[in-house]
Amino acid sequence: MLATIDSAGRLVVPKAVRDAMGLTPGVAVDVSFTDGRIEIEFAPLEVSVESRDGLPVIVPRGDVAGLSDEAVRATLESTRR
Repeated sequence: MLATIDSAGRLVVPKAVRDAMGLTPGVAVDVSFTDGRIEIEFAPLEVSVESRDGLPVIVPRGDVAGLSDEAVRATLESTRR
């Protein structure tokens, strides 16, 4: 899929790729150059570890959008195949 870099160095990620990754305006991403390829991944999430009922639980710092029922259902179905 082709994309163009503008004069300010910005790369527009094609809509099909944004939709497939669930990228929306304001989402932080990590961009790296590895083995001649540009890789785009979700930015690492800052977390802390809390103890709940004697068990360690990883808790995100700050606001994190929850998953919709449909997203969870689709993920479960795709991993069961």
